[in-house]
Amino acid sequence: MKLRVVEFIAVFLLLLVTGVFWGTWFSLSRSMEVFSADEFIHIGKTIIANLAVPMRIIMPACILFMLLTSLFYPDKRSGGFFFSIAALVLIIAALLITLLIEVPIDNQIKVWSTGTVPDDWALIRDRWEFFHALRTFISLASFGCFIVTIMASPKNN
Repeated sequence: MKLRVVEFIAVFLLLLVTGVFWGTWFSLSRSMEVFSADEFIHIGKTIIANLAVPMRIIMPACILFMLLTSLFYPDKRSGGFFFSIAALVLIIAALLITLLIEVPIDNQIKVWSTGTVPDDWALIRDRWEFFHALRTFISLASFGCFIVTIMASPKNN
């Protein structure tokens, strides 16, 4: 029963994390190049303000519960266990992209204004978009691996 509760919490949190990345990429990021610098700054600041605090809580909690799923997994030699490790590694990779690449770019955008936007803002935007897309698909792969973990886990726990 303990494994089932931990799996449920982990998959719910992973759904939220992956949903944030997917939703942003699917609905907005694929069109970023059509926005002017002013629109990009406005959109960027709005997204940053909406997501910074919640994601600081949701993502670490997600990783913690995914780790607990791996620790509680009863058969450490099974495919389900190895898929749980793969899912964990992938979501940690998404976190590293966030912390090492996306957040520094966000911090630049937060101080930009119409009068202070750098000349190379489009290159910065394109870098942000590339890594956002990469992070999105890494999180989707993590979600897929974690679903396999849940489907493969023993049903009597």
